[in-house]
Amino acid sequence: MEYEAVIGLEVHVQIKTESKLFSGSRAGYGYEPNELVDPVVMGLPGSLPVMNKAALDGIIKAGLALNCIIPDQCKWDRKNYFYPDSPNNYQITQYDQPICDGGYVEIELEGETRAVMGEHKKIKLTRIHLENDVGKLNHFAEDSLVDYNRAFTPLMEIVSEPEMHSGAEAFAFLTAIRQTMIYCGVSDCDMEKGQMRADANISVRPVGQKELGAKIELKNLNSITGVKNGIEYEIKRQTQELKKGRAITQATWRWDADQGRTELMREKEDAHDYRYFPDPDLMPVLIDDEWRNRIRAELPELPFDKQRRFVEEYGLPYTITSVLVPDQELSAFFESAAKESPKQAQAIGNYVTNDLLRELSEQEVALDDCQITPEHLLSLVNSVEKGVITKQIAKDVFIEMFNTGELADAVIERKGLKPDFDEDQVKVWCQEAIDENPRPVEDFKSGNEKALNALLGQVMKKSRGKANPQTVNPLLRSMIS
Repeated sequence: MEYEAVIGLEVHVQIKTESKLFSGSRAGYGYEPNELVDPVVMGLPGSLPVMNKAALDGIIKAGLALNCIIPDQCKWDRKNYFYPDSPNNYQITQYDQPICDGGYVEIELEGETRAVMGEHKKIKLTRIHLENDVGKLNHFAEDSLVDYNRAFTPLMEIVSEPEMHSGAEAFAFLTAIRQTMIYCGVSDCDMEKGQMRADANISVRPVGQKELGAKIELKNLNSITGVKNGIEYEIKRQTQELKKGRAITQATWRWDADQGRTELMREKEDAHDYRYFPDPDLMPVLIDDEWRNRIRAELPELPFDKQRRFVEEYGLPYTITSVLVPDQELSAFFESAAKESPKQAQAIGNYVTNDLLRELSEQEVALDDCQITPEHLLSLVNSVEKGVITKQIAKDVFIEMFNTGELADAVIERKGLKPDFDEDQVKVWCQEAIDENPRPVEDFKSGNEKALNALLGQVMKKSRGKANPQTVNPLLRSMIS
């Protein structure tokens, strides 16, 4: 019997705001434990929650970017539970009237090779709701300490429909959400800082069966790759159990990244009774068209839309767009140069995705801090286009520009890289290469096009790399024939 997995994700994303949700306390990361607290965060008697407008703007922007419906009204509910990370003993959340309804996330699966675009799919969302984050327990050898700095940070819960079937789809889903939230400025989505977290609900069933199998909730997924690996392991584990005739019991498991396997945390036969009820201290929020339209006007061009435009407008291959588009800053840097010279966009894209990224990485410099500007790129591609230098020499010129901040013309002049010969001299070198290498000449005459490269290499050697291959190539062909 063949089996298939059905996967749904619950993705928590912190909204980037100055202050916390329902609290005037500062929001942030990296502070001393329990420094970012106030009476609301600590659940002190008499403290009352106050709405954070910036958090509402953030989740509406996220919802519009993820194709959700923004209803005219949402309300707030108390989710009751007792745990050290919540001194209030309840969480303010949204139960039956969330701020974002439905929606979908466009994902791209990995292609057959890195040069080929993968399949695009749409994964439906159930909802996105807003709630306050909880504190963080830090476990030590003999005790556990709680830090409430994270408590009451605005937190979105993005709930997918159970429409994914592999770890690769879950990986693509989280990657798409992360890129979209960063593009919109809603969140930095740094999983190491807890700004983005995910739980996976995984079940396995016989192929063709409509009913879902017993659900395993997988926790402790601390990276996007960890989500992928944990899901793939759990699918194999459940499939093996079913093939052995063993039933899967609904439970919560954790992913152990060090061991590369899942472990049982607790059995979960029934859903928790959180005793939801409307929060008596918070009024429902009314959202009108003016509010929606204001936020919609702030939406940036989203990643896949930008990728499609780069292909159509600039003729870029997938190998370049797949590097540029995930980095909003890098793609803006590219386009600043490409707009000035659209015909040279592919050459500009190559320098950005290959040479620029290489130097930034090797020298550990941020894009904002490097001396290369779009003007530098344009000066370099123009020098190559005009035949002043070859593409090979341009690579060395780029490194000089990166290190000194000079434009290409200045580097070429300073290092004496301009050709110091005329076309007649190039013809002499071509004839010498033909005379000195009869074997490649005969191979070329016999129809072996690649044999011309051996002759081209000899001419480039004689010119110390300064001859333009676009000039040499047709000369060799003409002289041989």
